[in-house]
Amino acid sequence: MHVFVTGGSGQTGPAVVAELVARGHTVTGLARSGTAAARLESLGATPHHGSLDDLDSLHSGAAAADGVLHMAYGGDFSDLDDMMRRDRTAIETLGRPLEHTGKPLVVTSGTLVMPAGRETTEKDEPDTAGLAAFRIAGERACLRFAAGGVRASVVRLAPTVHGREDHGFIPMLIATARKTGVSAYIGDGTNRWPAVHRLDAAVLFRLALEKAPAGSVLHGVAESGVTLKSIAETIARGLGLPTVSLTPDEAATHFVSPFMATAYGHDGPASSSYTQELLGWSPTHPTLLEDLQHGDYLAMPASSPS
Repeated sequence: MHVFVTGGSGQTGPAVVAELVARGHTVTGLARSGTAAARLESLGATPHHGSLDDLDSLHSGAAAADGVLHMAYGGDFSDLDDMMRRDRTAIETLGRPLEHTGKPLVVTSGTLVMPAGRETTEKDEPDTAGLAAFRIAGERACLRFAAGGVRASVVRLAPTVHGREDHGFIPMLIATARKTGVSAYIGDGTNRWPAVHRLDAAVLFRLALEKAPAGSVLHGVAESGVTLKSIAETIARGLGLPTVSLTPDEAATHFVSPFMATAYGHDGPASSSYTQELLGWSPTHPTLLEDLQHGDYLAMPASSPS
């Protein structure tokens, strides 16, 4: 299969591109810079120059492919409405050339769109007032193509996609611990985050492209819920720091931003049982806490969160 990929040179994208190439697929990747193009070439992919705002480039890339995987997401987080419009427009542009072809369109979202406080499944509706409600418009834009002859599916990734050279939520938590001298959690720390290893997520994206039925919503989750207290305690042991419980008000100033404090206090366990059964996906790589203990997270140079 010839797959057109956006976000192939980002955080999770290189693992996905490598997985696709290793399994015999041909990959063309959207590249908005020379650095991104070089990264894609090093993975065995062909760069396609453009950006999410270059709709002609998106359309031509999708039209030339046997399937599309959309992982890129960006913009100004101070203007979520603009980010939603940008993502929805990109998805609509990518999907139109695939209409009435039966070709796959796989779009990335996150489990943070789901309701808090209970373990959610792929069959549950997202929370339109939730922490990541700005991703819902993209999900819906993708899934509408299922009625138009596109094998459209959504992969909701866990907030923690861990592995080597991570730059996401967990490294920011570690950087804050280094800076403040304590490894913190909020309240009793029993709130839960789903997690998945990047290499397991890469396999899921490949399987979604190869065989996810039209209209599928999939959860990229290997562990349904890791408590934030256990994460903080593992970081504390690795750095030789004490742990501390914060109130929500204290967390708002302790962490990088009030949004990050809200995220670190979020209780959002999620199941992937349906996804695993539907696609035969079986995560095999280290758990989040194993990665924290034995991976490169705590060996990284000290840095301050920005």
